[in-house]
Amino acid sequence: MKRLVSCIYAPVFLFGFIGCGFWQPHALILLFVIAVAVSFLAEQWLPYEPQWNCSLGDRRRDTVHALVNESLNALGLLILPGLTALFAFEGLWPRGWPLWQQLLMAIVLADAGITLMHYASHRIAPLWRLHAVHHSVQRLYGFNGLMKHPLHQMLEATAGLLPLILLGIPLDVAQLLALAIALQLLLQHSNVDMRLGPLRWVFAWAPVHRFHHMKYGHAGDVNFGLFFNLWDWLLGTAFYREGYRMGAGDLGIGSRPDFPVGYGAQLRDPFRPVALSKEPSLPDELR
Repeated sequence: MKRLVSCIYAPVFLFGFIGCGFWQPHALILLFVIAVAVSFLAEQWLPYEPQWNCSLGDRRRDTVHALVNESLNALGLLILPGLTALFAFEGLWPRGWPLWQQLLMAIVLADAGITLMHYASHRIAPLWRLHAVHHSVQRLYGFNGLMKHPLHQMLEATAGLLPLILLGIPLDVAQLLALAIALQLLLQHSNVDMRLGPLRWVFAWAPVHRFHHMKYGHAGDVNFGLFFNLWDWLLGTAFYREGYRMGAGDLGIGSRPDFPVGYGAQLRDPFRPVALSKEPSLPDELR
């Protein structure tokens, strides 16, 4: 039974909840809350790394990160009609398409913008200082995807949504896109033991994305995609090592083992001077 669930969990979770969003478009917040509950229950029942289910004093902080960042997303949806009225080029959005095709188009375009911002955040120092908050985690579980500095959250959202605003994305499509992104972030950082098979070459789910959180210097500059691995194939940053099992000792920022843990301290960290320590060596199995 567990083996079957491990094979179908990711696609059933993502497409099942998105399908429910089409069916109940006025209950998207409730659907997201249910998705978080399902994610946490699945992590307890079928964990990839049992140690990652144990709090390191980070649950309250991660909850605050999630609440703040999801509130920013909700605010963005509230002002979206005004933004499209101001900036959209009339008639470019294909409103005559079926809703699922409009959502797929929105996902592909948003994925490209967010992925490129993510890529830049590993190469431009001021962006990295903001993004480092996300990479400071010592364990991976669903809520890690929502653990971001709010300034970096807004930069990523802008990169992903600005092209859609210029095209005139309708509010109902944007709301479904917001649900899809939240679901994907849960899957990307999930502690569920997933068996993806060939899907690992297509979707940026946890077995692929875990390598992005390696603490070994630039070894983690891989697998930037939010939804799809296509962009990493194009950027030359796709990486997967069959058989290597990521553990607690592989995660974090190797040069900053003392990265602040508290929410307020993490918000202030990008604007303070820091001292870097020596990077840990890359394990031979990952060379």
